[in-house]
Amino acid sequence: MYRREVGSTLRQALDTVPGYVFDNDSTHSREQHRCLAAAYDPVTLERLAATGVGDGWRCLEIGAGGGSVARWLAARVAPTGEVTATDVKPHHIPATPLLTVRRHDVVTDPLPEAAFDLVVARLVLQHLPERVAVLDKLVRALKPGGVLQIDEFDTSYEPPLLAPDARAAELYSAFLRAKAAAMRAGGGDPHWGRRVPAAMRAAGLVDIDPLPHIELRHARSAGLRLQLHHTYHLRDRLLAEGLTDTDLTEVRALMKDPAFRAASSILYSTQGRRPSSGAGS
Repeated sequence: MYRREVGSTLRQALDTVPGYVFDNDSTHSREQHRCLAAAYDPVTLERLAATGVGDGWRCLEIGAGGGSVARWLAARVAPTGEVTATDVKPHHIPATPLLTVRRHDVVTDPLPEAAFDLVVARLVLQHLPERVAVLDKLVRALKPGGVLQIDEFDTSYEPPLLAPDARAAELYSAFLRAKAAAMRAGGGDPHWGRRVPAAMRAAGLVDIDPLPHIELRHARSAGLRLQLHHTYHLRDRLLAEGLTDTDLTEVRALMKDPAFRAASSILYSTQGRRPSSGAGS
């Protein structure tokens, strides 16, 4: 159980598409955005509010997905600020006042330098093999004194806590291992969240402030509903990593079990500030 001989054609086809493992233009995209917003907007928005973001600020969100964070920012910077939201497939982001939506690949496309008071990237850089170069680009996009917030997972800790039996617990763990392996196959780093603070410091930011967030996953939680969604959204990649459709059916039933409990992975919300002109680092 849990491992099977992987078809070389499927693995080779998936390995030719490095980077973000979630297709932002599929039948699963809207559910992905809905689950992400429900599970993690409370963390992301509370941290952003603590920066004092308000009227007149210029803000950038990369990989804006469904746009819930960008829309919140647009309301905060009114009436004289502006928000730019980018994505490689940005059509899920509805237009609102003070919000400009742009098609943009942060790996290959330029960003204006010293242009933004606040830059936000949530669950984006961990998928990119070029994450360190992208981080440097985001730092350069900040005005002196501007704040960068990066929210990323460290999935090294997310154990099952209550399962019907040892076999069910191992099945859930096998699903998580397969998901992490699929991410690594695309050049991603599922532990990137823990590395962000040091990477920010190396990029020249100061006042670096990492905040870890962990929660309990259960059938009614947005975090576990997101995991359940991933069994559909990432089906082909999970099969390529050795799970079977039978395994996926069983792990879906487990995650719908009202008695099931698991710890979430750790979401690190890390902020850093670009030194003001003339300030030391």
